[in-house]
Amino acid sequence: MLGPVSGPGGDEEAERRFFAGLPATRGAAGALVLSPAGEVLLVERPYRPDSPWGLPGGIIERDESPLAACRRELAEELGVQARLGRLVAVDWVPGEGVRTTALHWLFTAGLPAGAEPRLPPGELSGWTWAAPARAAVLLSPGTARRVAAGLAAAAAGETVYLEDGRPPLDR
Repeated sequence: MLGPVSGPGGDEEAERRFFAGLPATRGAAGALVLSPAGEVLLVERPYRPDSPWGLPGGIIERDESPLAACRRELAEELGVQARLGRLVAVDWVPGEGVRTTALHWLFTAGLPAGAEPRLPPGELSGWTWAAPARAAVLLSPGTARRVAAGLAAAAAGETVYLEDGRPPLDR
């Protein structure tokens, strides 16, 4: 079903109501920041005691692209200008409890030579380089699946579509 269209003779209030009634999906952008040895940078989030380790990144703000959000979040969370590589995964994550459905955009990135993260006080409490097998243990199951799929896609020079960290399409 198509919604109302505004313009000459259109009903702008009806269009506003139509779009206000559509389901909301939040967006998040993050990065697989990789070391020269192939380790993944993980950040510790004290506000998530159930799964404190995650990837650097965060919520896409209003009118912000996923790429711009990833750049902003990496600068805010790591205190350095990471070099973004390429998009390796888009992951549709179903809503659960109070969390709404989300689209997670995952890019590759690297830190400038010799740079180390400078974490913002109060938001992140630590960071570590983790081999992929160790990252899989530290991360929540969905994030661990996204990281594994993102690493495989990066190695193959591909971008993968995921649903809750799993590729739903036949290859």
